[in-house]
Amino acid sequence: MTRQNDTRNNWVTMMFPTKNRYNCFLKQSHIDTCIAAFKELEEFKFNEMGFGGNHVHFDVDVPKKYSIGVGVAEGMLKSRSSQRMFEKHPGFRKRYPRGSFWSGYEHHESTGNKDRKASEAYIRDQARHHNIKVIDDRQQKLQSFAVERGYGNV
Repeated sequence: MTRQNDTRNNWVTMMFPTKNRYNCFLKQSHIDTCIAAFKELEEFKFNEMGFGGNHVHFDVDVPKKYSIGVGVAEGMLKSRSSQRMFEKHPGFRKRYPRGSFWSGYEHHESTGNKDRKASEAYIRDQARHHNIKVIDDRQQKLQSFAVERGYGNV
């Protein structure tokens, strides 16, 4: 079997903590920015993502051409997401003046099909597991805000 015809998956469960374990994922806009940044890397396929305040767990199918152990895949994911976090949320520069958003630590483990359901359930349940409340700080459109508050049509 050649590498190009190899159809096996390479699903891995990863966990990235933020630098100094700051609780940066308590606002929905920060979570959305991180998810969008990960998904910019179109070669990677993502399944579940769960945010526990100061870290993110996710399932990812890493393309075979990227190394997991040496950190090529990890570096690509961390680099792109931290770049987007600093672009979209300039206040993070105050917390991370040296530009290091993610900690050097990471955890990854292979996720076979039999482990997949348990892994997905654990990842989905991060907010409850860590007892955090995520604040929905995304800006609403004026029309939906007015209707929600009972002001009628604006």
